[in-house]
Amino acid sequence: QVQLVESGGGLVQSGGSLRLSCAASGRTSAMGWFRQAPGKEREFVAAINLGGGITNYADTVKGRFTISGDNAKIAMYLQMNNLLPDDTAVYYCAARAGWAFGQPAGIVQYYSYWGQGTQVTVSS
Repeated sequence: QVQLVESGGGLVQSGGSLRLSCAASGRTSAMGWFRQAPGKEREFVAAINLGGGITNYADTVKGRFTISGDNAKIAMYLQMNNLLPDDTAVYYCAARAGWAFGQPAGIVQYYSYWGQGTQVTVSS
């Protein structure tokens, strides 16, 4: 069982920046970020294959968010710039149990482990 711990959420004004971090307690091949706003389904944000560094982004965050990973530390980061009120949500870290080949998928079923979530609030 891999445990995930997120950090870095908070309150920021529209146009501001935040950096999220996620640390895993055990080996994983791919990690991703999802988010869930009140009354909405959990949606994909970004993911990274830790071995090859291949990334995947949701269209809504391309050009504003950057995901990075550290395979040695088994950690992942999400730099969020030009934040918008629509980015307000609880952000969840996810990790894959099996091998990851190529671009990591942006679907919930691809990941086996989940963090507790960190709140990101963007005020207008």
